Amino acid sequence: MSADGLRAAEQKMRSAGQSEEAIRSFRSAYERLTRGRPTVLRTADLERAGEVATFAGLPAADPAKSLARVAVIKLNGGLATTMGLQQPKSLVEAREGRSFLDIIIGQTLALRRRHGIRLPLVLMNSEATRADTAQALARHPELDGSQRLPADFMQSMVPKLDARSREPISWPSNPALEWSPPGHGDVYAALRGSGMLAALLERGFEHAMISNSDNLGATVDPRIAEFIAGERIPFVMEVVEGTESERKGGHIARRRADGQLVLRESAQTPPDDEQSFRDYRRWRYYNTNNLWLDLRALAEMLDRRDGALELPLIVNNKTVDPRDPDSPAVVQLESAMGAAIESFPGARVLCVPRTRFVPVKTTDDLLVMRSDIYRLTDEMLVEPLPERAANLPYVELDKRFYRILDAFEARFPSGPPSLREAQRLVVRGDVTFEPNVVIRGSVELAADEPRRIAAGTVLSG
Repeated sequence: MSADGLRAAEQKMRSAGQSEEAIRSFRSAYERLTRGRPTVLRTADLERAGEVATFAGLPAADPAKSLARVAVIKLNGGLATTMGLQQPKSLVEAREGRSFLDIIIGQTLALRRRHGIRLPLVLMNSEATRADTAQALARHPELDGSQRLPADFMQSMVPKLDARSREPISWPSNPALEWSPPGHGDVYAALRGSGMLAALLERGFEHAMISNSDNLGATVDPRIAEFIAGERIPFVMEVVEGTESERKGGHIARRRADGQLVLRESAQTPPDDEQSFRDYRRWRYYNTNNLWLDLRALAEMLDRRDGALELPLIVNNKTVDPRDPDSPAVVQLESAMGAAIESFPGARVLCVPRTRFVPVKTTDDLLVMRSDIYRLTDEMLVEPLPERAANLPYVELDKRFYRILDAFEARFPSGPPSLREAQRLVVRGDVTFEPNVVIRGSVELAADEPRRIAAGTVLSG
């Protein structure tokens, strides 16, 4: 182990104002990296999770009672870089002129009004998202009325490490590139280090639902809250049944050695197990990143472990400037928050319908979210048409022309085409859609030159 590298990294984190919890988490990851401890989960060491509880099997619950001591935590540290933007992803328009954050706030306020509950909404921000998000929150003063908690807490930053020396990289031309987020597994140490965990417990909150801000299906449900409280479950992960589209998402398995549930991500899969990793029929259950926690159980575990959960290490090999492949090679140490399932004895998984898992990662996903497949209710729920809930269309747009949000919107100047009768839409080339275009069945478009689809056109395959 490079003792000098670790000391330099810890000093750099302290100088940047990072919490001691964040530093201890980084130290654990660094030591495991340099000691060569395995970072992979082999198929031979795993077995299927077996049968699990289902959302459909949960009994009805009284929302006023079951949600009285629940808090909502949304991960809000990411920028919309995959869409070519340097702004918080949650501030991108989701549909009908409202951003993801607008809709999340609307959902929270609707539940408060209907059931007379406190239901705080807390964001985990990053340095990159905090200022812009604060401006957006200022447009919703009604959110603060009964919250009496800080609106956010900060995820930590960790130094990128020189791939050879394992020392913190120096990049004077852009010092911000010397840092990286440690993955959303940082949420546990960040909750404690920021004081947010203590504040929630002091105000009588016992459970929290954590989810990504780009997944508008991740709403607080009283039946799940009652399930976790009634059976005294310390940790519940919502999962969905796998489909052919599962390529990178983490799956749940049971470790043969001790029977403990674990999460295996693609980055933790050795090359000779890649075919097994993609076998969605075998592994069956896939992580949604919708997690429910017993806050006191979390606090007690963090106290026992000096403020840091030792989550499975994910090692990302990149360049210090991700846009410059010739810049120095670095190592980024990360973890996934779902991996904490193996830290909690008695953790459970709950199989939920796909309507609770609609993440928007690309403009392909955004086209479906903005289309007539979905509707926005008075209580700001984003609901699919009943007949399409389990059968969303497959969309693949040519990245050369649609990946960047501005270019995507320029090619749909009047909004998405109708997709309610679509099964598949693949566009290769530069195609602009005029108003009221309808897609039926499976449609593939190819254009060697820029092309326009006339208003009112019905395309079918």
